[in-house]
Amino acid sequence: MNIIEFITSYNLKLRSHFISNVENIYARDISLGEPIPLFNSPVQAGFPSPAADYIQSILTTDSYLVKNPIATFFVKVKGDSMIDAGINQGDILIVDRSIDPKIGNIVLAELDGDFTVKYLGNQRLMPANSKYKPIFFLEGQTVNLVGVVTGLMRKLI
Repeated sequence: MNIIEFITSYNLKLRSHFISNVENIYARDISLGEPIPLFNSPVQAGFPSPAADYIQSILTTDSYLVKNPIATFFVKVKGDSMIDAGINQGDILIVDRSIDPKIGNIVLAELDGDFTVKYLGNQRLMPANSKYKPIFFLEGQTVNLVGVVTGLMRKLI
């Protein structure tokens, strides 16, 4: 199954289920990876730095956020179950299917056809918000660890 078929299949499943903190899954469009100027020194969060007035190199979002383009897609978050991990409603997560999930990773998981983003624990998925309980893997339940979250994008305005 190629990545477009995978995303189409999962989006159809998302529309047919309601217990999820994943709003949608998107394919990457590599033609949109336009270069962005990268300043030579980091930007200060306090006082401005007079040395940061020239560009050192060029950066694309793919070169910074995507390690394996063939296996990477984006997921839009809904809800607040991962807010203490810095993941807010409306954020776009970068998910890499080629990384083997390890305990402690933030993963996109499919549980009986429903999608969720959580920390991977030992035989459970852990939210990053005390309002929610862990999701334990139950006998007979279909669990698919789809991919590992490697980054996120957020609009501020």
